[in-house]
Amino acid sequence: MNKKKIGIIGATGYTGSELVRILTNHPAVEITMITSESRAGELFSDVHPFLQGIADQKLVSINEIDDYELDLVFLALPHGISMDFVKRFKDKSFKIIDLSGDFRLNSKEIYEEWYKLNHIYPEGIEKAVFGSPELYFDKIKEASLIANPGCFPTSAILGLAPLLKANIIETDHIIVDSKTGVTGAGIKAKSVNMYSNVNDNFKAYGLKNHRHTIEIQEILDGISGKETIVQFTPHLLPVDRGILSTIYAKPTEKMDDIKLKELYKAFYANAPFVRLRKQEPAIKDVRGTNYCDLYVTYDKRTNTVIIISVIDNLIKGAAGQAVQNMNIMFGLDETKGLNLIPLNP
Repeated sequence: MNKKKIGIIGATGYTGSELVRILTNHPAVEITMITSESRAGELFSDVHPFLQGIADQKLVSINEIDDYELDLVFLALPHGISMDFVKRFKDKSFKIIDLSGDFRLNSKEIYEEWYKLNHIYPEGIEKAVFGSPELYFDKIKEASLIANPGCFPTSAILGLAPLLKANIIETDHIIVDSKTGVTGAGIKAKSVNMYSNVNDNFKAYGLKNHRHTIEIQEILDGISGKETIVQFTPHLLPVDRGILSTIYAKPTEKMDDIKLKELYKAFYANAPFVRLRKQEPAIKDVRGTNYCDLYVTYDKRTNTVIIISVIDNLIKGAAGQAVQNMNIMFGLDETKGLNLIPLNP
């Protein structure tokens, strides 16, 4: 089988380096083009020295894209920049998986309200498929533009989907309490991820208005068929990577642990990267992998369903899920190239 030719647009950040790390050993694809406007002409391994001798490909400008025959490109670009690329190259034959938030929401108006940016290509919003393989496998298979889900939304949506699909929880007050490692803030130096601010510290941020709130709500609305109200609060942990979300919901019918576990087992029966855990998972249980580990239980005293959802924010929350989507789009086994075992401890 001829290998599919892949381009990675904007490969100097964490997501770009993780895409290269995963795709380098993928048996069905080859990385044909890696771009960087600021580092063009340098080797990829000069930017990410841990890949020296493994990924020494020369970085090129995006303006050279016509020199390459590509089957698919990953956009590892910031919000507001990806839409420029998609609009500019909308008539090209290659498929696109966008890892920014530019095409995840339902409309131009909602995007502009939450992202405070002008959306220049609303046609892409209408065309894009939300890239959650556990929910939209068939749509992803036929798509040419994928909006790869955000990291926090991935943990929250996978944790809540079975309950909302079964219509057995209240939808007007769902609480998602999430914690993330500092790589979620990106590779560029900022005061928020300086060692002196992160080390030996723990804090909430984006209170009440984090942009992932609306992404979570819109997808949950679609699953439940009714309006959902999510109280989402992210927190920054003094760790490199990982997201742990603790989710609280009120049941609308008699509940117990056996019923919950059977529901989740049936819902994720064909989801190879969702693991239903027997005990509460930790972020090290999924480190460096494409797994989402879920633990669900019922607290009779408070009449509350509690879900613990854990992912690696750079893999299942970004690059790994993007590769999973790529596999589906190419008609490959969705696990191909993603046989990654957790690094623990």
